[in-house]
Amino acid sequence: MRVGDSVVVDRTGLAALLSGLVERGFAPIGPVVRDGVIAYGPLRSIDDLPAGWHDEQAPGRYRLTHGGDGALFAYGPSPHSWKASLHPPTIPLWRARRSEAGFEIVECPGAPAPLALFGVRACDLAAIQAQDRVFLQGVCADPHYRSRREPAFVIAANCTSAGGTCFCASLGTGPRARTGFDLALTELAEEGRHEFVVETGSARGAELVAGLPSRAASPEDLRAVEDVADRVSASMGRSLDTLGLREALYAAAESPRWDEIGRRCLSCANCTMVCPTCFCTTVEDVSDLAGEQAERVRQWDSCFSVEFSYIHGGSVRTSAGARYRQWLTHKLASWHDQFGGSGCVGCGRCITWCPAGIDFAAEAEALRRASGTEAAVPSTGAPEEDR
Repeated sequence: MRVGDSVVVDRTGLAALLSGLVERGFAPIGPVVRDGVIAYGPLRSIDDLPAGWHDEQAPGRYRLTHGGDGALFAYGPSPHSWKASLHPPTIPLWRARRSEAGFEIVECPGAPAPLALFGVRACDLAAIQAQDRVFLQGVCADPHYRSRREPAFVIAANCTSAGGTCFCASLGTGPRARTGFDLALTELAEEGRHEFVVETGSARGAELVAGLPSRAASPEDLRAVEDVADRVSASMGRSLDTLGLREALYAAAESPRWDEIGRRCLSCANCTMVCPTCFCTTVEDVSDLAGEQAERVRQWDSCFSVEFSYIHGGSVRTSAGARYRQWLTHKLASWHDQFGGSGCVGCGRCITWCPAGIDFAAEAEALRRASGTEAAVPSTGAPEEDR
């Protein structure tokens, strides 16, 4: 078995894949149904996967439905992302407790067992790679992120249907995973068939697949994988033309459109919490009421809070419109200057989970028009009633 080879497995083979990960010391995390959504949690067997579950997503709307078809990966982006596993919402940096000699430092918990990320969408692979640039490149690599990311085993699951708020095809981040995985699955569940084409992306992925009950993928199997990707690309719920968008957003910095968005924005920070690439954090010191223990923790923060931009004399961005401008412009414009690529992967989570139904893709296009810059190709964007 070589890197790049593909095989076909059935549910028995998929179960053996999961067992093989556990035998190699990995802790599998994957999609499960919890609290009315597809979330990510520990996997004990493939029976934990969301068989038959589909979702409906629109601006400010998410609903689960059961199709009864037994498909395991027939859903769109989860409100959770893999960011929570690799860059946890809260991390203790140090702990101390009072002793007879003063205070002593208590060792904080280390990284968990190596993770196996099971069912990673292509857009989320791109998001992980974006966070790799943030946390691993440069002189200040983050040790907490590194300890989780470097040993992680990544099993991608190519999308078989497009979500109502997805636009990854516009950004070249999906719907099919091309790089950044150990294994990539494409589920073929139609016309009485339920199999998975497994592509190997690393030596350890090839080693794992070599021990599975499988058959070599035929040219017809590989064509089916391409057909699925083409079908999903053509049925995206949104699109966004990014050609010249960076310059257009800079030109629209003083547009009144930002204030219009701000009047709808609740500054709730939902968009940054569900975004798979947002990485901002703050640090807090806490102690118990008796003064016996103290702790410093790092936790997620959001540029939508007034305190985020606080400096001596007050906050820099006091209006919701200014905070939305900071966020959207960073994602689609200044992220390119800072990290050499887009900060948006087209997953659509910020649209689905905005309680005000603000459409990120539609607003970016509206701001392009406000700057006087036309899109190179007319964007279908969101339906007019969603804007």
